[in-house]
Amino acid sequence: MPQLANSSNDDRHTAVIVPLHPRHTLTEQRSSRRITLSAKYGNGVSSVDVRYQWVGAPDAPTVIVQGGISADRYVAETEKGDAGWWSELVGQDKAIDLTRCRVLSIDWLTPSDFAEGPRAISSEDQAEALAALVDALGIGCVAAFVGSSYGAMTALAFAARHPEKVEKLILLAGAHRAHPLSTAQRAIQRQILRLGQASGQVAQALSLARQLAMTTYRGSEEFAQRFAGSPDYRDGRFHFPVEDYLEHAGRRFVERFDLERFLALSESIDLHDVSPEAISVPTTLIGFPSDRLVPLADLCELQRRLRGAATLEVIDSPYGHDAFLKETRQLAPLLRQVISSRCGA
Repeated sequence: MPQLANSSNDDRHTAVIVPLHPRHTLTEQRSSRRITLSAKYGNGVSSVDVRYQWVGAPDAPTVIVQGGISADRYVAETEKGDAGWWSELVGQDKAIDLTRCRVLSIDWLTPSDFAEGPRAISSEDQAEALAALVDALGIGCVAAFVGSSYGAMTALAFAARHPEKVEKLILLAGAHRAHPLSTAQRAIQRQILRLGQASGQVAQALSLARQLAMTTYRGSEEFAQRFAGSPDYRDGRFHFPVEDYLEHAGRRFVERFDLERFLALSESIDLHDVSPEAISVPTTLIGFPSDRLVPLADLCELQRRLRGAATLEVIDSPYGHDAFLKETRQLAPLLRQVISSRCGA
């Protein structure tokens, strides 16, 4: 994706148009909008600033793209020009082609973003923030909502509450509710975080919670292939090959995430519960048999219960829940086919 000229003043709603080649231009808005929101677990109406990026071809259909709880608004490219979290699939001439559509994405809200913080944040709150932003930007109706993991949960909440604002859902590794076993695993992570708060070992707790999370994101097959070696004896104990990987993942996470945000968004996943029967928007579901966080059986149930037309695409992968990040080659033609029907061939 070519370098974009950016406006970083979050108090101004400006668009910068940058020529790519004679036939195409991209526009970008990177800003924030103050909206009023009645949070599900709050006490009345409160104001909140929604940070967003809206990038792509001017006057093209808008596609909302939202990822997991650690994803931010920078889907294709960051403000520093680095690759975004889904840049292999979103960009010029990519599966979600920015020369044919505009991608809208927000930073996830947490209770601390509110003037009067609610007890918890819900997927419905995220959906309401996106709906208010769609209105504020004059979009009216988005061509598609592409949601992965927590983003898929928010997409379902969006479609249940605002079916007139979205033409199609594309949901990867996300369902109408959290599986109880996955909730159990996340509950342990949150207990680790609270213990770290109480003992003054916040960084250590955040690292451990992330390490435990990594064991749920990836598949058994991948772990068996990568970490089957013998342990090393050092520092007075045996170290198994998988430990170095987990500790590295924990350190990296501590550098870019904070404990309160992890607590809030992890809990939000487990509070999520949307009735599929309330959703009439046409939906494409994408699942992975190796995903232990969102079992394929849950997506089969979701497909059966959705009121609107629904298809389920199954992609084999050793990467478990993280397959929506890793299997870009398999996902690209599927996303391109579904998105192009909304954003032009």
